[in-house]
Amino acid sequence: MTLTRSQVLDLLNRYEVTPSRAMGQNFVVDPNTIDAMVRAAELTPGHSVVEIGPGLGSLTRALAVEADQVLAIEADRRLLAPLAETADLANVEILYADATAGDWRTRLGSSDRRWALVANLPYNISVPLILDLLEHEPRIGAFTVMVQKEVAERLVAPVGTKAYGIPTLKVAYWSEARIVRPVPASVFHPRPRVSSAVVRLARRPAPAVDADPDRLFTLIRTAFGRRRQMLRRSLATHVHPDHFTRAAIDPTHRPEQLTLADWSRLAFAALLPQPPDPKHEDNIG
Repeated sequence: MTLTRSQVLDLLNRYEVTPSRAMGQNFVVDPNTIDAMVRAAELTPGHSVVEIGPGLGSLTRALAVEADQVLAIEADRRLLAPLAETADLANVEILYADATAGDWRTRLGSSDRRWALVANLPYNISVPLILDLLEHEPRIGAFTVMVQKEVAERLVAPVGTKAYGIPTLKVAYWSEARIVRPVPASVFHPRPRVSSAVVRLARRPAPAVDADPDRLFTLIRTAFGRRRQMLRRSLATHVHPDHFTRAAIDPTHRPEQLTLADWSRLAFAALLPQPPDPKHEDNIG
């Protein structure tokens, strides 16, 4: 069901489409890579799948074999005709839309049907799109996505590493994530200058930590906005020195040294009343 390199080139030639670098268009031309990605998605006949950036439909066709329903969302009008040719299947719906804008409640319908996201995501939208859907569309229970290798590493980075940051913590808050397999540049047309990887995210039944998310991520964003500073400096306007003690956090640490559980304790401690200033009490007495 998947498209070979010669078939991809033929479609591009017949429909006079030049891949857009601005839209991050690199089409997979290796059937083995598509098959491996579908296997990693662990689909069953009862699954409904949303695919973002279907391109010429190679992954779409493979998904249609495994799932009951496939919603393919394409933002490039030039690709709608070749996509309609290759993915002309009864259980495939093609939607012309920008996946980064619009109402997902409308796109996925008003029912509580569970969805899986499987996609070769355009590199320029991958991180904000994944994080937005994790936070705002709970009906998508699993994500199997091909992204740039460096992006994949950021999503699953161990604490204390250079890649560890806000995306890592947001992904860990909502899901369990792992890199499934590396993907070489040679499987794409045109060939990108970077390597890729397939990442799988399984949504947690509940967030990983019991912390107010607004407070939690306000602290995280503030600290990583001044990543080179110690926490006692970067969080000075949010966290009293005594709160570090209550949370058992070293204030001389930098943000990448804290696990999600550490951040949760600090967010909780920062909600507690600030201890009285002994000097102020002495002045009153």
